[in-house]
Amino acid sequence: MNTQPSHAEVTRWALQAGAGDMTAMALFIRATQAEVWRVCAHLGNRWAADDLAQEVYLRAHRSLPRFRGDSSARTWLLTIARRVCADHVREQQRRPAPAPIDEITDPADPAADHAGHGALRDLLERLDEDRKEAFVLTQVLGLSYQEAAEVSGCPIGTIRSRVARAREDLVAAVRAADDAAQS
Repeated sequence: MNTQPSHAEVTRWALQAGAGDMTAMALFIRATQAEVWRVCAHLGNRWAADDLAQEVYLRAHRSLPRFRGDSSARTWLLTIARRVCADHVREQQRRPAPAPIDEITDPADPAADHAGHGALRDLLERLDEDRKEAFVLTQVLGLSYQEAAEVSGCPIGTIRSRVARAREDLVAAVRAADDAAQS
């Protein structure tokens, strides 16, 4: 039976890793890597998600000695992931590169419906960045609105509003695609 470790356990591992415990560091990474990769794929760039996730852990490793556990390690780490992705998006806007032809699969879900993931990714790419971030954090990754607010650094009401507007935008996009297909 494969159970996910609790937030408290992950936070304990992060604190131990910050004190130099390499076993705790390995447990911390193993417990969070699939979620970090998904954040990087959705908020950053699917084709660069491996590199972005590695950058997240490099930044986290440097910051772990200063991590005090005021928030859960998961929230803290996803905040770092959000910043890494924002940096990546800014860099891509300065120097756009052509997208690779081959699509990389999500290592966290090897049996995934890739057509469905592609359609979701295409719809998400049409969203405003703030709405996309709030939607991915709450609806794709399953963070609570409070956790998403902490990761995003904005009030919980703003997250609720962004998610609601993202849903409206997505429904409108699906309806438009359906109408175009029926024409």
